[in-house]
This record gives sequence, structure tokens and C-alpha cells, in this order.
Amino acid sequence: MGSTVRLEIRKNMQSAILMLGGLEGKRFPIDISVTQSALQIQSPDNCEELHLPQEVKLIPSTCRYVQHFSGEGLHVRLKAEVGCTTELVPALKEILKCEDKYTFYCQSCGAVLIQQQKFLRVLPLPSENWSSLVEEWCCHPDPFANRSCLPKVNDCFLGDTFLLVNKANISDPPGETNEMSDVPHLVDANVSKSKENTKVVCKRCKAILGETVSSDTIKYYITEVMILPSCQAYTMISRNQFVENMIVQLLMEFSASRSTFRFCVQGQDGKLFLLLWLLNIDTLLVESTKSGQGNSYFFSGNTSSDSAEALEVQNVARVLYTPCINKSNAERIFSLTSLTMI
Repeated sequence: MGSTVRLEIRKNMQSAILMLGGLEGKRFPIDISVTQSALQIQSPDNCEELHLPQEVKLIPSTCRYVQHFSGEGLHVRLKAEVGCTTELVPALKEILKCEDKYTFYCQSCGAVLIQQQKFLRVLPLPSENWSSLVEEWCCHPDPFANRSCLPKVNDCFLGDTFLLVNKANISDPPGETNEMSDVPHLVDANVSKSKENTKVVCKRCKAILGETVSSDTIKYYITEVMILPSCQAYTMISRNQFVENMIVQLLMEFSASRSTFRFCVQGQDGKLFLLLWLLNIDTLLVESTKSGQGNSYFFSGNTSSDSAEALEVQNVARVLYTPCINKSNAERIFSLTSLTMI
């Protein structure tokens, strides 16, 4: 039975927690040696050596507080040095620029919604509570009352969790399309005519992409639409990984701009799904898993193999969360997890 290693490093404090699993199936005694760049686990049956990425250096002399936790394995606290700078995928407001051409894809199936669009204006929308702030701070009637910020043709307005575009910029269906092809093709968004149902649905996969705001404005949810420069080739990203990355970006932005670390994830109908408490965003993670096993720590799952050369340093956000299910608060269990930042 192979051993697993999970190393969590706090960049700011240069401290680390080393977790070794898979030791239950080994015969004792077990000798564990920690060096700057590797771990050696020796038992009467075999000897394993797990190599860390070159950017990570452990300080063996600082090993302290060795504990064993049932189901997780051996925990060791020590100091670690990281000689790399990990970069995040830029947020949407950093990607969209005026005068550049972009293509909008349905994130679920890759259908092209807007093709090679050049926006003349890309503007951020006010925060969701801006109207109430105007009423509190202005000594005269609100000049923006009953007025909406809607985009004109070739405009793109960015909100926290959505973007607004004019219907004139949405690609027309080219007629017959080969839905079995892996190559993205133009698919018109099916906009419901009903006043009660204003959802915007992808005609290809029926995924809900957003909703209509007015007769000439569509709101796209950032978790449903992938936006790439037209010069960049399209590559399919797993649904879980894409949504996870969006959540991490929002958590980082909100915690920096609003001085809060507690959030809720809810649907468009206001129904709560998760309560989140952001613990830190300066964590680096190095992890290996047993061959053929998934990773229960990630929402998106671990894609690395159990070979030493495949280990990489990943940015993660550490959060505490509880699902909003139909149970009493006493029965809800808070869980600790890590969200990857790709």
C-alpha cells in the first residue's frame, strides 16, 4: 500500500504542516526521515521515497508537534521555504479590455455565444447597495432613482457575479450545426419570451446561461460563460474546476475590498447553498494521492499522479463551510477544505 503526502505551507509565515497517510497497511516499526527535498518512509516490507518540487525546501531541524489523527495519518509541524511565485488566472475585469476581440463560450458544452466581439466600452457596475448609499449621503432626491445601468451596442458592463451585454452583440445561429463535433460552433442563446420566465438557455446543451434584464439586454452569469481572447484557442475545462476558480476569485476580491471573511453562496432565487468562512488565501499545497483514488479535499479533485515528478505547488484558499440543508443548526457539521486557484 503506497503512502500519501500532503504539505500545506503558509507563505507569509513560512510554516508548514506535513501530513503522511497510508501508513496503516505497513508493518511496524516504521522509520520516517525528513530532508530538505524528500521524505523517506522505511518499513520491514519496503522503502519509499517521496520527492518534493524543487521550489519547496523543508527545514528538518524545525520538526515539532508530531501527532497522529485517525483517518488522516501523521501530522508534523515544521518550517518551509518556498522559492517560487505562483500566479493566478486573472479575473474577468482584468481580462476584458476595450478594442480587443473576445469570444464568449457556453462553459458547459463549448458552444460559441458571441464571436470575435470588440467592445468599445468595458465598465464596472456600482456595488449592489449603491442606491441605498446615495439616499443616505445625498441631501437632495436621488437623481438615479428608477434608472438602470444598461449597456448599449458594443458595451459590456461588469458586475460582481454577472456581466451585461446588448442583444445586438449576440451571435446569430448559422443554420444547421453538427452537435456531435468537439469543435465549438455558433449556437444562439434561447431567450424565453414569457414574462414569468426570463432565463437565457443554451440551445445546444440547455444550460442556463443567464437572464434577460430588458428588451435589449442580457445578463450572463460568470459561472456559466467562458470568455477568451479570439486569438486564443478554446480548451475545455471541467465544470467543477471552472466554478471553483470563480468562487476563489470572488472570495479574494470581496475579502480585500469589503473587509469581510464570511460569505454565503446562493442561487438566483435567493436559496442558500453554502455558508463560507474564509480562513486564509496565502496557502501553498503539495499533495500526492494513491493511484486510482480521488481526492476528498478538493471540490474539483486532484489531477496529479502518484509519481514524484508530477507533484506541483498549487495556490489554495482555505475555507470553513457548512451546507444549507434542511436540518437543524445543531446537526450541521462545519468542514474544512481547500479551494484551488488555477
